[in-house]
Amino acid sequence: MTAPDIQWYPGHIAKAEKQLQDQLQRVDVVLEVRDARIPLATHHPDVERWVGDKAKVLVLNRIDMVPDAALALWTDWFKQRQERAYGVNAQKGKGVKAIAQAAQLAGQAMNERRRQRGMRPRPVRAVVIGFPNVGKSALINRLLRKRVVDSARRPGVTRQLRWVRISDELELLDAPGVLPSQLTDQDAATKLAICDDIGEAAYDNQRVAAAFVERLKEMQGKAPEFVPPGILEQRYGLAVDGFTGEGYVIALGEHRYQNDSERAARQMLRDFRKGRLGNLPLELPVDLP
Repeated sequence: MTAPDIQWYPGHIAKAEKQLQDQLQRVDVVLEVRDARIPLATHHPDVERWVGDKAKVLVLNRIDMVPDAALALWTDWFKQRQERAYGVNAQKGKGVKAIAQAAQLAGQAMNERRRQRGMRPRPVRAVVIGFPNVGKSALINRLLRKRVVDSARRPGVTRQLRWVRISDELELLDAPGVLPSQLTDQDAATKLAICDDIGEAAYDNQRVAAAFVERLKEMQGKAPEFVPPGILEQRYGLAVDGFTGEGYVIALGEHRYQNDSERAARQMLRDFRKGRLGNLPLELPVDLP
């Protein structure tokens, strides 16, 4: 039996998950942050169990990295499932005000219950959860309008749970990113690796870059209006036609990087993550049955 292609469960994430479950008993609202490029792959399978009957606000971050029409498709898809998805660009602050309002609104029932018991209202307590690099800390910093928690485009920056006061009405718990204990869904795990939402040590760059090429080809067949043909050829001067994903990475190494396939793979992944290939969704509702 071969080991999974991608696996990642460092000790600090295991510890963070236990701490998070303990703290969830003290919160009123859960803000679940996902990557707008891969809204399904960045959904932790245990979120529903953790949230229970608490209010939840779904946040799709990095809307600047997908076409507006693709975001609209996802918004409609979630709406059909009785869930409102709030699109944000946490780095620039777009859509963040609506998140604070949604969290406060979701927590109003808690304060109403307090009033009925003769207790004074208190700030709504919300927790921000999600995968390691989906932009949780950037969102909190935007909500605060100042840098209070560490934020960086790499996983594992947040290691400790901490409470931060947003306003007199709202407190947020910034939690470290949590991944499933076993990444059994290798398709989802590969998308996490492509988008840099998982620890780099967990995967092979050439394998992931090859999967990225295959995913682009698949998306071009299903939704060419969102992932138009010729993206890689325009960037690298090498057409993808006739190549497998693995073959394209090797050929690109020969074509541009002195036969260095690893360098080619890293550059392709870096270009995608920086938006240099355009605003490309890697998941759309058209993928679903």
